[in-house]
Amino acid sequence: MDFLLELLQILVFPGILFAIGLAFVYEWLDRKIYARLQNRVGPLYTGPSGILQPFADFIKLLAKEDVVPNEVDKPLFNALPIFALTLSLTGFLALPITGLRGVISFNGDLIFLITLMTLICIVIMYSGISSANRFSTVGAERAALQLLGYEIPMMLSAISIGILASSMWVYDIVSIQANGGWFLIGPGILGFAIFVLCGQAELERIPFDIPEAETEIVAGWLTEFSGRKLALFRLTKNVELLYLSGLVVALFLGGPSGPVMPGLEFILYPLYFLLKTLFVLFLLTTLRALFARLRIDQMVNFSWKYLVPLAILQVLIVRLVV
Repeated sequence: MDFLLELLQILVFPGILFAIGLAFVYEWLDRKIYARLQNRVGPLYTGPSGILQPFADFIKLLAKEDVVPNEVDKPLFNALPIFALTLSLTGFLALPITGLRGVISFNGDLIFLITLMTLICIVIMYSGISSANRFSTVGAERAALQLLGYEIPMMLSAISIGILASSMWVYDIVSIQANGGWFLIGPGILGFAIFVLCGQAELERIPFDIPEAETEIVAGWLTEFSGRKLALFRLTKNVELLYLSGLVVALFLGGPSGPVMPGLEFILYPLYFLLKTLFVLFLLTTLRALFARLRIDQMVNFSWKYLVPLAILQVLIVRLVV
């Protein structure tokens, strides 16, 4: 019976099917908010207020011809979209949604969650390199340079929360906030700002969409992907958006914790998780609407000259507090 319950949690709720369904909804919200901030309409016709548009786009891509160029590294080219989606879904399973711990939970899982995001970026780099396309190669190189820019401040800001909680276990971090207040309200506020900015770069969203700059390098590392592979990569980005929003909530906003009535935790915890991740999504979408694309040298300079020193300062502040 326990095995069936665990399988249900992994496959249905709060597992894979829930993550994919919610990722489509969050893409729709992202597009609607982005459009509203730019005085546009956004998705409109497919479903009520266009809510089914992301799912329709996914189905359309699955039905399109899947072209594999002759010169690509075919085993790598075919496997990388599946591997990228697997990584993002694995990270989502480690987020606390229905309780103070995720389906996957172990001591030190914070390092595991940050590492998964790095692996997704490495998959993107290999996707561009394996495509044997000059634009894809440039996009892969830009993704690698961008990783060198944001990875260190992102890791430092996450580690500062681990120091504040005296644990690298997400369960401990969420539990401490549930009993003593969010880390956002206090010494973790600088780390929150750094993590959100680095998360925007991880997701390759404006102003950090340099690896996919369509006005410069067609579609960057995605240029040669089509059909099912492109659909899986787009789904990966949607799930990663949800995953990163949930990680911000777990580290800085107390996870799914909040005022609960005994016996209603299974309803209120997911509700709090959704509300808090929507707040993070709104921040990410607002950043996307406010700024124009940076050049890769501007992004790396900004990271090393400002984000890295600020992240080190965040660690020192937290260390003094502890």
